Amino acid sequence: MHSRIFALFLTGLLLSITTIMNIPENLKYTKDHEWVSVEGNIATVGITDFAQRELGDIVYVEIETEGETMAAEETFGTIEAVKTVSDLFMPVSGTIKEVNGNLESNPESVNSDPYGEGWMVKIELSDTSELDGMLDAAAYLDLVGA
Repeated sequence: MHSRIFALFLTGLLLSITTIMNIPENLKYTKDHEWVSVEGNIATVGITDFAQRELGDIVYVEIETEGETMAAEETFGTIEAVKTVSDLFMPVSGTIKEVNGNLESNPESVNSDPYGEGWMVKIELSDTSELDGMLDAAAYLDLVGA
């Protein structure tokens, strides 16, 4: 009887952590805490809920690479929080087709809605096979130690 209660407790705890951390199942993730959503050969990219929590209050996002073709893991911009500045890394290779212009006047949307209004760039993928090496939600959850 106690093992069933413990199992239910652990299941509830895992669901709570996943909900608290907000790690959507339908996205791909990187070890650098970026997320990727793919439609056709266009990838929308942002930073994860975990990353924005670690950074704290986001005050500035600088992305001046629109139109550039970049390789995976290259720096495509920076994100500035109250106490730190961090690089933003390309999760996949491709051409940056669009930068979220709303971040210029509303960088705090990365904190309030990292998977929605807080997206960073849209990339036209040059090699869709790179997506195969990315983390799924469960692997990303393991990475962040939740």
